Amino acid sequence: MRSFSHAIPLVLALTGVTALGSARAASVTGAGSSFAAPIYGAWGQDAKSGTGIAVNYQSVGSSAGQNQVVARTVDFGASDKPMAADKLAANKLFQFPTVMGGIVVVVNVPGVSAGTLHLDGPTLAGLFDGSITEWDDDRIKALNPGVTLPDTAVAPVHRADGSGTSFVFTSYLSKVSASWKQKLGAGTSIAWPGGAGAHGNDGVAATVRDTEGGVGYVEFAYASNNHLNMVQLKNASGHFVTASLKSFSQSAVSADWGHADHYAVDLLDTAGEGAWPIVTATFVLVPTSPASADQGKAVRQFFTWGLEKGDADAEKLDYVTLPASVKKDVEAHWPG
Repeated sequence: MRSFSHAIPLVLALTGVTALGSARAASVTGAGSSFAAPIYGAWGQDAKSGTGIAVNYQSVGSSAGQNQVVARTVDFGASDKPMAADKLAANKLFQFPTVMGGIVVVVNVPGVSAGTLHLDGPTLAGLFDGSITEWDDDRIKALNPGVTLPDTAVAPVHRADGSGTSFVFTSYLSKVSASWKQKLGAGTSIAWPGGAGAHGNDGVAATVRDTEGGVGYVEFAYASNNHLNMVQLKNASGHFVTASLKSFSQSAVSADWGHADHYAVDLLDTAGEGAWPIVTATFVLVPTSPASADQGKAVRQFFTWGLEKGDADAEKLDYVTLPASVKKDVEAHWPG
């Protein structure tokens, strides 16, 4: 398990030692999702001896990742928010998933033991829309009988950058709270009614850790490796569930990949007694007609390695791997 006690560097520079058919190593650049930064870093390190490819990945957020691949300033973009079919066509992009993972809610509530706090979707929405301002609010008490809750002020923390993690989190809140859907909606960036903003999953994790009364949302690995207090969430089946690789997998098992438009499968609040309610796939965007055939070949070779040989890295980092049928379909439909 890799440690994220410090922020993931903006650039993950990974150098190769062998060449793609020559004495010179290929080099590809990517940018985007901080949710996916750990897996692309691990794949880059482990794939370099076999592929000879150096990967330079910038963890700048999903919105920036999409914008940069559209502008062709990187060889691939990475986003937790899938791009719409019409935009993919207009920008000549191929989109595919790489791994799946859970978004978790982390808190810093004095006197509340790690992993014991229970929340449901509407109450979670209230913590972020400003309608719940103290941790001893009756709505939280009702979900936590026997737990002594302090009158500490709620200090919500959200992503300040355009973020696929925010898109997934706000999409979940829109699904479980009619009020949230009507007033705030879902997006990579929304008009947050209050709270503090932080950059990246690592920034949110650090801010919650350092803020009494803090509550935020991050990718599971950032919470796990920073030993943050993760809440149990009530799922669609009415059960309070602990975030874990097992509960993420139970959410993914019923996913309808066969009818997902450009692999944009819905993994939010799925059925299943043990299913974690906030699970997402993360996506890569590559040009269907890259300016450089060699660059396109190198990107394809890198991600083929990841899909075929990168499951061990993914599991170590608490991601859920793709079904074998989806991997084969991605490789079969890769452009060129």
